[in-house]
Amino acid sequence: MAKKYYIKTFGCQMNVNDSEKMGGLLESMGYEKAPSPEEADVIIVNTCSVRAKPDNKAYSFIGNLKQIKRKKPEAIVAVSGCVPQKEREQILRFNHVDLVFGTFNFVRLPQLLERVKKEGRTIEILNSKIPEEERIPLIESSLENPYVAYITVQRGCNRFCTYCIVPFTRGRERSVKPQLVVEEARRLAERGVKEVHLLGQNVDFYNYEGVDLADLLYMVSEVPGIERVRFTTSHPAGFNEKIARAIRDIDKVCPYVHLPPQSGSNRILERMNRGYTREEYIEKVKMLKELVPNVALSGDFIVGFPGETEKDFEETLSLVEECVFDQGFVFEYSPRPFTKASTFEDNVPKEVKNMRLKELQDLIKRQAEERNRKRVGKVEEVLIEGFSPKGTELYGRTRDNKPVAVVGGKELIGKFVKVKITESSPFFLKGEPAAELVEVE
Repeated sequence: MAKKYYIKTFGCQMNVNDSEKMGGLLESMGYEKAPSPEEADVIIVNTCSVRAKPDNKAYSFIGNLKQIKRKKPEAIVAVSGCVPQKEREQILRFNHVDLVFGTFNFVRLPQLLERVKKEGRTIEILNSKIPEEERIPLIESSLENPYVAYITVQRGCNRFCTYCIVPFTRGRERSVKPQLVVEEARRLAERGVKEVHLLGQNVDFYNYEGVDLADLLYMVSEVPGIERVRFTTSHPAGFNEKIARAIRDIDKVCPYVHLPPQSGSNRILERMNRGYTREEYIEKVKMLKELVPNVALSGDFIVGFPGETEKDFEETLSLVEECVFDQGFVFEYSPRPFTKASTFEDNVPKEVKNMRLKELQDLIKRQAEERNRKRVGKVEEVLIEGFSPKGTELYGRTRDNKPVAVVGGKELIGKFVKVKITESSPFFLKGEPAAELVEVE
């Protein structure tokens, strides 16, 4: 009987991609995916430490694995990702954890598992560049979604925003050789993947020997079988007109940009060390919307950053009102270890953070609701990815990344379907296949 593995992933899409690669490595060793940690011989917790919430969730999940280890002592419990990269001692407090490894060395998972079997508890945390890990093939069954896949094209960060721990957990910026990216896209297309997301901590700063992100978008779009190309996460200091023109000019590149402003106050942006002003951010959004009128814009926001006044917050609200967002992810500031902001006085009361978070969320919700309402009655192209979590409707996304619940049968899964939008809400749509056309060739 084949041994089984289970991977629990916290955090960003890059962590999802790392987990998929670890799954591919395990399957190349003969392991099969288990539906639950209780049924697995190897359990991996891939952690995130960008914010306190996923950090705490990971610790809670790791603690709960103690019961499984007690019932099944031969199972290997491993913890990987950003949390052990920055605070391995915290992980080592859990005596039932057999393997601890960081963000730089998940490529050595097969060797690390062998060390655990031979030597017992193993810790390996590297703090330097790993050799072309993107050569690791993804195995079809290790993908979370058989039709949509991630390709990591850029890792690390040189920005050193004062609140962010990424430079300490993911290292300095480094870009993947474009030929490797294209090869990966081709392998994924051969496995039936139709949409790829190019991932980077600051993907706009992708540059490999003069090949930039816009160039890479053209290269990936030429891969037969890949019908949609997305990229994330953009940084306002790196986003430029060449990228916007690539979105406009390449049919396969989707009109969606995740461009986090974090704040609309120049004073707070400077304290955050973001490297741009509110005026520069607004000008880039105007440029993008002029070149790509149908583009959908999303962003991340931090409320309650140390020193944020009511006036600073009002400037964030005014930036949102001027730029208009289709989606926004709003977080209360939480100090992260090793960052410069952790030395600032966290002087915005919790109740004020809560009020600002709700007010900003409500504004973005109203904007999204108004934009989505205008889509009712229109026909949209939707890639049907599978059934919704409740299993009663199909689920997919439009080209500009709007989630859509679709009435239909399983024969539509994996197809591009023309869908007539029948209902809208702030952050998702509902629809049914348009009568005149089913699959888009």
